[in-house]
Amino acid sequence: MGSLFWRIFLLVLLGVMGGLPSVAQTARPLTRIPRVTRPPKLEDFLKGSPREAEAIITDFRQYQPGDGIPLSQKTTAYLSYDDRNLYVAFVCEDEPGKMRARMAKREDVFSDDAVGVYLDAFHDHHRAYFFYVNPLGIQTDGIQTEGQGGDVSFDTLWYSEGRLTPWGYVAWMAIPFKSLRFPNAPKQTWGIALTRTIVRTNEVSFWPYVTKRAEGLVQQFATLEGLEHISPGRNVQLIPYGVFARARFLDTREANNLRFRTQNDFRGGLDAKFVVKDALTFDVALNPDFSQVESDEPQVTINQRFEVFFPEKRPFFIENAGFFQTPIPLFFSRRIVDPQFGVRMTGKVGRWALGALGMDDRKPGGAAFESAPRGRAGIGVVHVVREFSQQSKIGVFISSRDAGPTYNRVVSLDTRIKLSPNLVLEGQAMKSFARQNPDSPDCLKGGQRLAGPAYFAELLFLGRHLSYDVRYSDRSPNFCSELGFVPRVDIRDAEYFVDYTWRPEHRRLVSFGPSLFVLVNWNRAGQLQDRIVNYKFGATFTGQTAVEIRRVETFELFQGIGFRKHRASLRFSTEWLRWLSAFADYSVGSSENFFPGPGMPSFSTNPPPPLSPFLASATSADAGFTLRPSPRIRFDQTYIFSRLTTREGSTPAGFASGTSIFSNHILRSKLNYQFNKELSLRAILDYSAVLSNPQLVALERSKRVTTDFLFTYLLNPGTALYVGYTDRYENLSLDPGMPPGVPASLSRTGSPTHSTGRQFFIKMSYLLRF
Repeated sequence: MGSLFWRIFLLVLLGVMGGLPSVAQTARPLTRIPRVTRPPKLEDFLKGSPREAEAIITDFRQYQPGDGIPLSQKTTAYLSYDDRNLYVAFVCEDEPGKMRARMAKREDVFSDDAVGVYLDAFHDHHRAYFFYVNPLGIQTDGIQTEGQGGDVSFDTLWYSEGRLTPWGYVAWMAIPFKSLRFPNAPKQTWGIALTRTIVRTNEVSFWPYVTKRAEGLVQQFATLEGLEHISPGRNVQLIPYGVFARARFLDTREANNLRFRTQNDFRGGLDAKFVVKDALTFDVALNPDFSQVESDEPQVTINQRFEVFFPEKRPFFIENAGFFQTPIPLFFSRRIVDPQFGVRMTGKVGRWALGALGMDDRKPGGAAFESAPRGRAGIGVVHVVREFSQQSKIGVFISSRDAGPTYNRVVSLDTRIKLSPNLVLEGQAMKSFARQNPDSPDCLKGGQRLAGPAYFAELLFLGRHLSYDVRYSDRSPNFCSELGFVPRVDIRDAEYFVDYTWRPEHRRLVSFGPSLFVLVNWNRAGQLQDRIVNYKFGATFTGQTAVEIRRVETFELFQGIGFRKHRASLRFSTEWLRWLSAFADYSVGSSENFFPGPGMPSFSTNPPPPLSPFLASATSADAGFTLRPSPRIRFDQTYIFSRLTTREGSTPAGFASGTSIFSNHILRSKLNYQFNKELSLRAILDYSAVLSNPQLVALERSKRVTTDFLFTYLLNPGTALYVGYTDRYENLSLDPGMPPGVPASLSRTGSPTHSTGRQFFIKMSYLLRF
């Protein structure tokens, strides 16, 4: 199998060298943008004042639910530029009282009506900046990359305003050229698209005409000419920051020295950004700001066979993360815990996309790193991509994590080939090289020197009605990527997904149709590990309302035991009302108890063996709503429930069918008040409980309540002030040792009334731009 993959990659390399035939493209519109000496203002469009010059765009066509039919509400966009900024203004007509516009935090606009602009500044049909505003001028920005989708983690400095009117709204943007990367040339040719979203009718429209009949977005943009003699100029950005935190917490690191500790921490540092030749960005961080202000969204983490994925939220890592992305994620930045310094380079030179990162980690964790110098790990990541033909590319990825005598290195070759307007082939070949200590937390191989390959291939077809996706993964038992998110090795995994969608025209029923997902997975010895057949039927209505029914049949081999499982589920979601959105998901079926307890206590001289994993009845529910009683207030309520009970035919001896194994309750209440664009106050109340039967599952009965308050003043993505307070209560009690000299011990109580950790912090940063 490995030789076959290398032959495929060799053919790709030959295609790069010799040039592959390009995919036929429909001729795209061309527009010229005028230069002005007096920049337009929002008031000019509100009052109908004459402007100096502008390109006028009116032909907005539906991307969904219709295909190319005119947008239901009249929309006009105006384009112009001067030496410093690109200006985009939208005049949007709509019925009074029906528009959705809230005073929200930055990047919280996608449940509102919105307008936006996409800019393919290198005109390479691979990636584009996007800038959105809602009717009140609240911003969202990001990068759209073909094959990766939209990434809103990109943040830059730009200006926007918005105003509601009796006949609709007006939105205005000024995007500094200093905030963009583009070729260093006297005359620019860019790709451009303008868009408008109307939530209540499910309408997403574009100029020029963009369709789902072709895979991808950026290659369908119009061509923008007229930008001449522009430059970002000298582009140096410095963001000094400081964090003060005072914490009191229960220290359980030493079993014989359990105690409460109070700790004061002050950290300061500098994040610097330098742009070279208008295209390459160098980020240098000294004692970098890797603090995480926002908390992770709640997820079920108990009785999970494999690691649960939590997305990155730290600013240094999320910006330009797409430059390090590969089909199999070999760089998962949450593996880096506490660096002291970091350097990153990202950008484009011609048809080359470049990403490189180097840093240390002062808390790599585990005994595997005890012999590392000063307890640190050295980390390096490089990803170089060559673009060719129409939306095709090939890349080389190298990562290294070194700590003392241990190391983990991964080399990868990945490609994306656009075979037709609808068909894409992706592939990746990887090999890891590792030397680990016997008790390494990541790759448990007893200190061996290991090397193992892995492969991935995908054929993706996307159309307006029919879509399908075929994938194959092959990972050696010795493949190990400590910096990646690869929760499972020793697999040969084949997946197939097909979906057909009917799209009625001009009806409340927007779309409906079935889908099928099939997965079969063997280990390298040819033994069946998993088989999944997933049937779904869904329907979407206006008002962002959707209904979905699903049936899943599964076989899973765990610890040599084969389990046949099933699950049926029903899901509903809606944003029909301006002030309320809601969702609910309920499923019933069967699932394994992966980590059983000791079973029924026995006083016999020959006690029965401990329980093996067994099949149980499973119930889960996920529900929530968002309430917006006014444009400035947002209240989110989420409830997640999961339960396992014994089932007839597989109940352990001594227990009745229907006995509870565990139930897990997760409840989050979140309230946000937005004073204005910059100032907000957020409060979170979290409750989680694991109500377990210790005889049936290896889980403690635990309860936790956490309160979290955050005051935010966000002037722009670099200038901000955060003041936060967190207090966590658990059903844990620290019992003093008796008699004196005996170590203290922990015991579980009935209610979460004991504080086990609280923290107050202040974080400040300031953007200096030269």
